[in-house]
Amino acid sequence: MAEPVLEVTGLCRSYGTVHAADDVSFTLPTGGSLGIVGASGSGKTTTARIVVGLEHADAGRVVVRGRERGGRARGRAARLARAREVQMVFQDPYVSLDPRVSVDAALRETLRLHFPRADPSRRLAELLDQVGLGTRAAGALPRQLSGGQRQRVAIARALAVEPAVLVLDEAVAALDVSVQAQILNLLADIRAQTGIGYLFITHDLGVVRCVTDDVVVMRQGRIVESGGTAEVLTAPRHPYTRLLLDSVPRPGWDPQAIATARRSR
Repeated sequence: MAEPVLEVTGLCRSYGTVHAADDVSFTLPTGGSLGIVGASGSGKTTTARIVVGLEHADAGRVVVRGRERGGRARGRAARLARAREVQMVFQDPYVSLDPRVSVDAALRETLRLHFPRADPSRRLAELLDQVGLGTRAAGALPRQLSGGQRQRVAIARALAVEPAVLVLDEAVAALDVSVQAQILNLLADIRAQTGIGYLFITHDLGVVRCVTDDVVVMRQGRIVESGGTAEVLTAPRHPYTRLLLDSVPRPGWDPQAIATARRSR
């Protein structure tokens, strides 16, 4: 079994009397893909934000590549080093991208910030190719791109720092089904090429079935079930997991849609 790239142990986070994360523990192997699924308010996004470092836990440990991410990083170099460990892709790329900055400028700024001594031109071309965007898109502003293209830019910007873990918070939820399939195929290809680890935060069990090896089911801040994705979604043990499955209007992701999208790229 691959060594863990991410270990979360006993994570707790409360907002007054609300326990957003209550003793949350899981492990992501190097090159693995783990889904955290649950309804709105289950605590999955709070957990993700703590892993990334956007929020702080009341208790518990987050360890990336054997190094604990506790407390605040002191100094610019330490903050940049921590940012290079874990990156996040959000649901709405139009919000996370500066509408006044072109694709080229956004990626160059990220590369300049983290790798100031390197020539960004070659890496920029590699990133655009990696996410399936041509050089024509480099000069575009976010409003000139489709939703799927904007999400590809967001993924490219996150990959620019060569993170060990990529956290995807409902990263395909705002896209139509055919574009979702294209982005999920893209992410599968990138994982195969780079060995990056994925942490998928989603309410969509079709996405979980399609792109994750393991899954964690959360309810009211606690993990109620976890295990291999195929096992959990085929033979769920917890009533809440069965309830989530029963609420899905389709029996999982359509593999034909994935295959069709792969051929059309």
